[in-house]
Amino acid sequence: MKPKKTDESKSAVNEEVAQIQTGGFLSYINSCDKLNIISVLIVVVSISVISYIGVDECKKCFINQNRLKAQTKLNLKKYSVYGRNSQDGHLRHVFAVLDRIGFEQTDVSGDWDLLWAHDYPFRVHYDILKNLKFHQKVNHFPGCGYLTNKVDLATSGLRYIPPAFKLPAQKDSLLKFSSENPEKKFVIKNNDHRNVRVKDLSEIDLNANDSFVQEFIDNPLLVSGYWFDIGIYTIITSVDPLRIYMYNGDALLRFCPEKYRPFDRNNLDKYVVGDDYLPTWEVPGLQYYYNELGFGMRDSLNAYLLAEGKDPSVIWSQIEDAIRIAVLAKEPLINDVVKRFKSKDNFFEMMRIDFVVDQNLKVSLMEANMSPNLSSAHFKPNQLLYEQVIFNLFGLIGIGQRLHKSTLASRSQEEELMQSAEKNIAVMGGECKSDKCKECLSEECKLCKPCMSADIHEQLLLAHKEHLNRGDCKRIFPPPMVPGEDLPEDYDDYSANNKIITRWFYEKCAMDSTWCN
Repeated sequence: MKPKKTDESKSAVNEEVAQIQTGGFLSYINSCDKLNIISVLIVVVSISVISYIGVDECKKCFINQNRLKAQTKLNLKKYSVYGRNSQDGHLRHVFAVLDRIGFEQTDVSGDWDLLWAHDYPFRVHYDILKNLKFHQKVNHFPGCGYLTNKVDLATSGLRYIPPAFKLPAQKDSLLKFSSENPEKKFVIKNNDHRNVRVKDLSEIDLNANDSFVQEFIDNPLLVSGYWFDIGIYTIITSVDPLRIYMYNGDALLRFCPEKYRPFDRNNLDKYVVGDDYLPTWEVPGLQYYYNELGFGMRDSLNAYLLAEGKDPSVIWSQIEDAIRIAVLAKEPLINDVVKRFKSKDNFFEMMRIDFVVDQNLKVSLMEANMSPNLSSAHFKPNQLLYEQVIFNLFGLIGIGQRLHKSTLASRSQEEELMQSAEKNIAVMGGECKSDKCKECLSEECKLCKPCMSADIHEQLLLAHKEHLNRGDCKRIFPPPMVPGEDLPEDYDDYSANNKIITRWFYEKCAMDSTWCN
C-alpha cells in the first residue's frame, strides 16, 4: 500500500509542474490554496507599509537634521572684527580657529562675545567699548600703545633695550653717549620701522622729526652665517594686578636673506628682517632638526646651540626677564587709560615681542608688535604656529572654554563654581588663623577670606581659571618660583595689587609645585 501512495504523491507534484509550464503563473496561482494567496497578499502589504514608514522616517530625519543645523547656527557664539581690509586674508587663521571653536561673525554694533581688532579700536568705537558687558572680550588693552609704540619703548631706558634717542628732543643726550662710546654705530629708524639703515653719527640729521636712533648690535649671534631675530608671542590677561604669559610651544625665528659677513651697511638684506625673510627650514644649520627630526623653530635653535657648545637656556631666561621688566614699567600708564572704561576684565593683549642676540648670548629687546602678522601667505608652514598660538590664547582667556554654550553671557553660578571656587583660591592656613589676620592687621591678610576685597577675590578666581586653561602658555608674571625660596628680588617695587597676586602664586606654589611656573 505505501508504494501506491508514494506514486500518487509524485503524480500530483508532476501535475502541478506541468500546469505551471503549460498554463503559466496565473494558472498556477488559481490552483493554489486560498491560504497561500492570503499569505502572499499579507507579505506584499507589509512590504508596502514598511517602505512607506521608512520613507516617512527618512523624511523626518532629514527635516530634523536641517532643524538641528539651523539651531546650531543660532547657538554659535559671536565675534566681530575691526580693521582695515580685515577680509583680505591676513586674519584667515584667526577666523579658522574661531570657526572651529564655535563662533560666527557679526557686526561690531551687535551683541558679540569677542571683538578681534587688527587696528587700535578705542578711538573709533569708544562709545561701544566704554560700557562692555561682563562677557565681552577685546583683544587689546586701552593704552597698549605705551608698549607697542616703537619710539616710546626704544627710548624708555629700560634694561635689555639698546640705548636710543628721540630726534631732535634728545640730540644732546645722543651726542654725549656717542662721545663716551666712539666705536658705536647707530641705526636710524622711524615709528613705522621703515627706512632702517646703519649710519655713522656724522651722517644723521639730528634735527629730523618723527625719527630716533638706536645703538646697532654689531656682534650678532649668527646661525650658518645669518643674522636673525626671535619673536615671542606674549599675552597680558590683566593689569593691576598684572598677569603675563608667553606662548611656550614655539617662537618665530626670522633670518636675513643674505649672510651677515662680510658686513655691508648698504645691503639691508644682511641685517634687516623683512617680509621675505629666510625661514628656519632653509637655514643650513637648522634644516636637519626642523625638516628631518620634526622640531619646531625654537627647539631647532636650541639643538644647534647645544651642538655648538652654547647653553640656550641663557637666552630664554633673559627673554622672560626682559618681557617682565618692560610690561611692569608700562603697566601704570596702561592702567590709567583702562580706568576710563567700565571694567578692566574685558580686555586682553596678545603681542609679538622681538629680540636679537649677540655672540655672548646677551639678549636685546627691539620692539613689541601690537597686531603681529598671523598670515602664512608668505610661508605656508607657519600656519601651524599661528593657529596654535591663537588656539592657546583663546583657551587661556576663556574664549575657547570647555563648556558648550551659545554665548559667553549665559554663565551660571553652578558653571562658575564647577571651574573655580573659594576652596581653589584659599591659601595661608596658618597665617589666616592667627590673631593678626583675624583683625586683618597686615598686607598678607588680604589673601584671607575675612579680609579679602571683592576685586581681589574676583582676580584670584580668574587667575585660577587661567592656570587651569593655560595649555601651552607659560606664566612669566608673577614670575616662576621655587618652593621654599624667597619672593622675587624686586618684590618690594611692585604695586600693592601686584604684591598680592605674587604672594598668592607663591603660597599656591608652596602647596602644590605645579603652581610654581
